[in-house]
Amino acid sequence: MSPKVKNLIVRTISGVLFVAIMIAGFLRFDAMVFLFTLITGMAVWEFTGLINEREGVTVNRFICSAAGMFLNLAMAGYCSGLTPALIFIPYLITIIYLFISELYLKQEDPIHDWAYAMMSQLYIALPFSCINIIAFTTGEFYWLLPLCIFIFLWCNDTGAYCSGSLFGKHKLFPRVSPGKSWEGSIGGGILVLAVAALVSYLEPTTAEGVGRSGMNIIEWMGLGLVVVFFGTWGDLVESLFKRTLGIKDSGNILPGHGGMLDRFDSSLMAIPAAVVYLYTLSFI
Repeated sequence: MSPKVKNLIVRTISGVLFVAIMIAGFLRFDAMVFLFTLITGMAVWEFTGLINEREGVTVNRFICSAAGMFLNLAMAGYCSGLTPALIFIPYLITIIYLFISELYLKQEDPIHDWAYAMMSQLYIALPFSCINIIAFTTGEFYWLLPLCIFIFLWCNDTGAYCSGSLFGKHKLFPRVSPGKSWEGSIGGGILVLAVAALVSYLEPTTAEGVGRSGMNIIEWMGLGLVVVFFGTWGDLVESLFKRTLGIKDSGNILPGHGGMLDRFDSSLMAIPAAVVYLYTLSFI
C-alpha cells in the first residue's frame, strides 16, 4: 500500500470518527459541555505550546488552559440557568492573576506574555464558550442550532474543496492561503445555502407548527451565509497564524488532520458571528 493511499485511509477513518463524536456530543447538554470543555483545554494547551517556542515568550500553559476550560463550564452553567452570574468570578480572578504574576516572574518581555495569554482566551476560550449561548438561544437547550454551525462548516469545506478542485482559477487570498480560490468559496457557499434550506424544511416543529428555532427558511440561509463568511475568515486567520510561526500544522493530535486549531479554526470566528446574527434576529 502506497503512503498516499495509507494517508487517505487514516484521514477518512479519523474524519468519520471526529464527525461522529461531534454529532453525539450535541445530542445532550451534559455531553456538549464535557466535549467543548475538553476541546477548549486541548486547543489552548496546543496554542500556548506553540507560542512558548517563540524566543522571549513564556506563557503559563496550565493556568491559561484551566481558565479556558472553566470559562466554558461557567458559560454553560449561566446559559442553562443552573448557576448565577457569580460563577464567572473565579475566571476573572484567574485573568487578574495572569497580569499580576508578571510582576514577580521577571520575564524578558512581559508585554508579549500578557498579549499571548489574553489571546488564548479571546481567540480560543471565548468563542468556544459561546456555543452555549447558541444552544440556549430559544430559552432552552436546542441541539440543532449549535450542531448546524458545524454542519455548515463541514459542508462549506466539502463544497469549497470539490468546486475549487474542478473550477478553481482565481486565488482567494494567495498571501496567506494560496490553495483557496474564489470558485471554491462560491461552491462551498452554494452548498451551505442548500443545506440550510433543507434544515429549515426538516427542523422539528412546536405544537403551533413552527420550527423550534423560530427561524424561517430565509433566516436559516442567512445563518448559513454568516457561517460561510466568518468560517472562511477563521480559516485564513489560523493560516496567517501558522505562516507567522513558520509551521505547516498546529499539531498532530488528529491523524491526517493536524492539530486542534487546524480542525476548529473556522469555528473560532463562525461561532461568535453566529451569536451576533441570532441575537440580532431576536431584536428585529
